[in-house]
Amino acid sequence: MAGSLRIAIVGAGMGGLATAAALRRVGIEVAVYEQATQFARIGAGIQIGCNAMKVLRELGLEQRLRAQSFYPRSWNNRDWRTGDIKFDMIFGESAERKFGAPYLLAHRGDLHAALASAVPAECVKLGHKLVGLDEVGDGVRLNFANGATALGDAVVGADGVHSLVREILFGTSSVNFTGRIAYRTTYPAALLGGEKIDDCTKWWGEDRHIVIYYVKPDRSEVYFVTSQPEPEFRIESWSAKGDVRQLRAAFTGFDRQVENVLAACPDVHKWAIVDRDALARWADGNVTLLGDACHPMTPYMAQGAAMAIEDAAVLSRCLEGVEPDGVANAFRRFEATRRDRTARVQQTSRTNTWLKQKTDADWVYAYDAWTVPLAG
Repeated sequence: MAGSLRIAIVGAGMGGLATAAALRRVGIEVAVYEQATQFARIGAGIQIGCNAMKVLRELGLEQRLRAQSFYPRSWNNRDWRTGDIKFDMIFGESAERKFGAPYLLAHRGDLHAALASAVPAECVKLGHKLVGLDEVGDGVRLNFANGATALGDAVVGADGVHSLVREILFGTSSVNFTGRIAYRTTYPAALLGGEKIDDCTKWWGEDRHIVIYYVKPDRSEVYFVTSQPEPEFRIESWSAKGDVRQLRAAFTGFDRQVENVLAACPDVHKWAIVDRDALARWADGNVTLLGDACHPMTPYMAQGAAMAIEDAAVLSRCLEGVEPDGVANAFRRFEATRRDRTARVQQTSRTNTWLKQKTDADWVYAYDAWTVPLAG
């Protein structure tokens, strides 16, 4: 890759690793800087939409993810008490034919590990917490809390909802607490004692919901995530623990399948659901934001990671063959190509009505980040 662009990526989450893999695919040199000292397999599921799978396929990860993930017949939306079907969004083979890729349900750690496998270990620098950025004559210098420095022709801030890169570029952004919290966990399906669950169901209550699905192809692991009102709770951390007894009480009266899943649950994480306004712009000079750093969204469409993965593919197309003096323009092109789509997903997710009734999902799942026209 001698003579290519040198891109420094801040953050080794889904978006950062996908970006590294996509940029390397077009011959760009990358270094990924991550503040964590090791990767952890936190108990969480993730829905990998057909749109995200099209990106992951080109990164060489499709077969690995098919082997590790659950292939659901549908995303079934049911009434909390009666179990009546509101809308059954069919996936499986018919959706794969229609949208050009499968819809998979995975453990978040398995998707992250797959993305990590697409980036050589020597490109990922753990234990590097960013503390500053400086534009210098020959690029952008990064300063880290451990005293290390690095230089790149450009920087991609893929450092999530609490992005320091965003704060350096544009100042602190306001956080809008929604007054709602989520519980989530994964656990062995054997704890259900033989009780069955559907492939993937969202149970819609009057002011709360719960989504339950398998994350392994042999149905050996179950995941659920909730949303319910609790205005006073304001901890936005995926590692904070919740009280299983309070969780069960909050869903008393829900369909028996829900009560069975919660009764078998050994422990749970809890975090506040927040919303953030869209940024006026994503880039400044040779530094751009990507994924949750610039368009964070509520979890109700299961598209947050997918948007970052799409970003990675589009950004790689915008940067392919670009010299250092053309990076700022490539970043503007990237933003112009992606802004309307990510804003629409943000707004749609915010309403928490996705798939509650018959829904046209084609605009989400048919999107192909490798072929969508790039802005001029």
